[in-house]
Amino acid sequence: MNGKLGHTHLPFQAILVVMSLASLACSSEKAGPQPESPKPKPATDPHSLSNGDKLYVKQREAMVRTDIAGSSLSRTPVRDRSVLDVLLKTPRHEFVPENLIHQAYEDHPLPIGYGQTISQPYIVGYMTEMLKPKKDYVVLEIGTGSGYQAAILAQLVKKVYTIEIVAPLAQSTAERLKRLGYENVEVRTGDGYFGWPEHGPFDVIIVTAAASHIPPSLVEQLKPGGRMAIPVGSPFQVQQLLLVEKKADGSVTQHSHMPVQFVPLTGKGG
Repeated sequence: MNGKLGHTHLPFQAILVVMSLASLACSSEKAGPQPESPKPKPATDPHSLSNGDKLYVKQREAMVRTDIAGSSLSRTPVRDRSVLDVLLKTPRHEFVPENLIHQAYEDHPLPIGYGQTISQPYIVGYMTEMLKPKKDYVVLEIGTGSGYQAAILAQLVKKVYTIEIVAPLAQSTAERLKRLGYENVEVRTGDGYFGWPEHGPFDVIIVTAAASHIPPSLVEQLKPGGRMAIPVGSPFQVQQLLLVEKKADGSVTQHSHMPVQFVPLTGKGG
């Protein structure tokens, strides 16, 4: 994942470090009680599952209910029902090493090899919600990692193009996504700073490592009306998770959603 995710959500005074070398609240949020979060639907029929699968379903339900959609969180809960439902269905344990499966549904990153990690589930859900994905959207992801974020998006959009700078990781992740049936995801090895112009422009772009600036090539490949979620700032310091929006006339605006801490984007953007 292009020097992947080291992300940190900073609720109030504290820094929740989310390191994710595996790939890449709102300032307008007002203080006060959060509205009740939507209750996601059950992931699947428990009677059709093995005992092991039933355990994973329960762990996913607890993860979503407590760590991602919980109204008592000191951070902005994810509320989009479609995003929550996909998080409930997606087997995160398939995207982590076998020796770490017992931690698959805990709300923190995990190492996946090559100095990379799989991202914190809350950040995956929050950045997905930022994009407001739709079924007809074509998405570009910079930083594939083990493929968990791509798998989440694949269930919400028409097509996901994802770029990973670590060649062996890109190859193994492509095989994993195919085995798990995510046929609408295409993985490429390369420097995500330059995007994937052959398949652009894109409805939304998600960058999962911190860039020192917003890459002009990615802005160029964003459709008018498109949205991009990207952490921007200095390496190994507190950065800002930005929402970049391209208006119909081509003008660009950006809004900070929360302070984060990501490992830097490698390649040209590093």
